[in-house]
Amino acid sequence: MGAAPVKRTSRDIRTANRCQVLRQIIAASPTSRQELAAATGLSLATVATLVGELLALDMITEVGFEDSAGGRPRGLVSVNASGGALIGVDLAETYVRVELFDLALNVLARADEGMRPGESRPEQVAGQVATAVGTVVARAGVEGARVLGVGVSVPGQVDRDTGVCAYAPNWDWHDVPLLDLLTDHLAHPLYVDNPLRACAVAELWFGAARGHADAVVVNLGTGVGAGLVLGGGVHRGVSNSAGEWGHTTLVLDGRPCHCGNRGCVETYTGAPGIMLTLRELSPDSPLLRPEDQTATIDALARGVHAGDPVAVRVLRHTARYLGAGVADLINLLNPEVVVLSSWVAAAFGEPLLVEVREAVARHALRRPLAATRIVLSPVPTDPVCLGASTFALEGALRSAGKGARSRTPGVRR
Repeated sequence: MGAAPVKRTSRDIRTANRCQVLRQIIAASPTSRQELAAATGLSLATVATLVGELLALDMITEVGFEDSAGGRPRGLVSVNASGGALIGVDLAETYVRVELFDLALNVLARADEGMRPGESRPEQVAGQVATAVGTVVARAGVEGARVLGVGVSVPGQVDRDTGVCAYAPNWDWHDVPLLDLLTDHLAHPLYVDNPLRACAVAELWFGAARGHADAVVVNLGTGVGAGLVLGGGVHRGVSNSAGEWGHTTLVLDGRPCHCGNRGCVETYTGAPGIMLTLRELSPDSPLLRPEDQTATIDALARGVHAGDPVAVRVLRHTARYLGAGVADLINLLNPEVVVLSSWVAAAFGEPLLVEVREAVARHALRRPLAATRIVLSPVPTDPVCLGASTFALEGALRSAGKGARSRTPGVRR
């Protein structure tokens, strides 16, 4: 049987509205209730109620008045940056990165740990995450009680209600109860989801998708996928599995993929696929670091900037496949913007963007192509950490609207 359709309750809608208002306050502090109503499309009475709730939660603060043309002065509100702390965890196949944010979503502390091959057993990974979380809390000098929550992004297909990682092909994880494992180490409220959703939220709040109703965020790392913003919100699908574009078939009978199929987009555009392309084009290349994805991608990126012919060939080969896959997304979803995000895209930067735009133009239909822009992520911090921290923020806003005994999906205390 398929997953049951998700019904939005009045509490879900209230949480979404709270989140929308707080997001606008973070983006445009200080601001008035009238400006918030205009920016969000909510009624002034609804905004006034939501602002009152956020004031009571100490997430925002009154900061004085501004003169309005001939009318009463308008009260201004601003985010209360010191009203709490949020932690975002980017749990990737090759590293664990943790960032601690204030409520204005400024980074206060960061911790990075490499993940060596063979150290991806669930218990090991949960221990690494807990250690890194403890490190950022200590570095930021915040009390544990001020941490409103920890959002954890884990690659693969995730049941966000139970915190179970249903399938992570690059680790061969099946039905791993990650939330329960983390609860053994951490006392903070925990929220688990997927990097595709994290990147999409980061771009929607602070990046290239802001102000757009329809956007695609292409996540290029060890794994590859597409975070989807449709109709102004993150699209998850009926089982929180939307965006697994990296496992769509690009080449019939092509390269074998961890998922069990052949010719997936990820096998040509993810970091291991790019390394394989380098091996095929130049088996003895000094750019290749056989056991180190990050070092190989960095070496290739430096080579591209220096005009190294092998590096340039690898980039063009990768962009050719990536462009065909992105053209499919543009034809299918007709987005306003396509964002190239995550660490592989950040490493190659502008040269990758130029090549991908040219490749997309060869494959996409003219009408949807004319309506979209393809850009690099402008988010200055790790977009996955930033997006994961908003999972915790959304969870805190949801919890605030419930009784103390109510069960909050996807959270353990």
